Amino acid sequence: MRIATWNVNSARARAERIGAWLDRSDVDVLAVQETKARDDQFPADVFTDRGYEVAHFGFSQWNGVAIASRVGLADVRTGFPGQPGYGEPEEVEARAIGAVCGGVRVWSLYVPNGREIDHPHYAYKLRWLEALREANAAELAADPDARIALMGDFNIAPQDDDVWDMAEFEGKTHVTEPERAAFRALVDTGFDDVVRKYAPGPGVYTYWDYKALSFPKKKGMRIDFVLTSPALSGRVTGAVIDREERKGKGPSDHAPVIVELDGEKGSGE
Repeated sequence: MRIATWNVNSARARAERIGAWLDRSDVDVLAVQETKARDDQFPADVFTDRGYEVAHFGFSQWNGVAIASRVGLADVRTGFPGQPGYGEPEEVEARAIGAVCGGVRVWSLYVPNGREIDHPHYAYKLRWLEALREANAAELAADPDARIALMGDFNIAPQDDDVWDMAEFEGKTHVTEPERAAFRALVDTGFDDVVRKYAPGPGVYTYWDYKALSFPKKKGMRIDFVLTSPALSGRVTGAVIDREERKGKGPSDHAPVIVELDGEKGSGE
C-alpha cells in the first residue's frame, strides 16, 4: 500500500495537477493539507472520478484538510481530542482529519504556522502540538498495536539539515527549540519519522518558497512528514519525496511525500 501526504496550497487552484499526480503516482491513500476551501467548494470529483473515496474538512479560504482513499475510508474524525482553537472567541480550525484506510488510522494534519516568535499564533502552535501528542499518546496507551500514520505539514524543521541555511532562520519560527522539542516529544511518544531513513539530508526538502527563485536555488525546508506508530513502522519498505511535482506551471510550494507499506492493499495486514 502506498500512502502519501501533500500540502497542495489550494485544492481548487491545483485540481488539474492533483488529478494528474494521482494518475502518475498510483497512491492508495493521500492526506491533503491547505485545501483553502469550504466543504461545498472542495473538488471532490478529482478523487471520486479516479475511484477514491474522499473526506474533507474546511470552513473557509484558509486551512482545510482532506483524506482520499481507494482502500476504504471509515470512522472519519474531524479534529482530535483536546485540539485547541484560536482567536477571540477561540474557534477550532480545520487542521486535522482522520480516517481508517486499509487498516491504518491516517491523519491529515496542518500544524499552525506560528507566524512570529512573539505572536499569539506561536503559543497556539505549541499548545496544538502538545494536544496532538497527548491525544496520540492516549491512543497508543489504549492500544499499543494501533497502526497510526500522522501525516502532513508540521511547519517545523526538526534538524539543522532540514533548512538550507540556519543563519537565515535566526530568531524565526520553524526552527526554535520549543518547536523542535514538541516534534521530538511526538517521536518519543512512539512515532517514527520514517521518510528520513530513505531520504537523508542535507539538502533534502519538501517546501520551497515561491519568492526569490528558492526552488532552483535549492533554498528549501523539510517540514512535511509521515510519523508512524510502532505497529506500522515495521511495515515501511520505502519512502520518497516527489521533488518533480514542485516543477512546471502552477505547482504547490510543497512536494508530495510518499511512503510504501508492505501487505496487500486494503487487507489491514
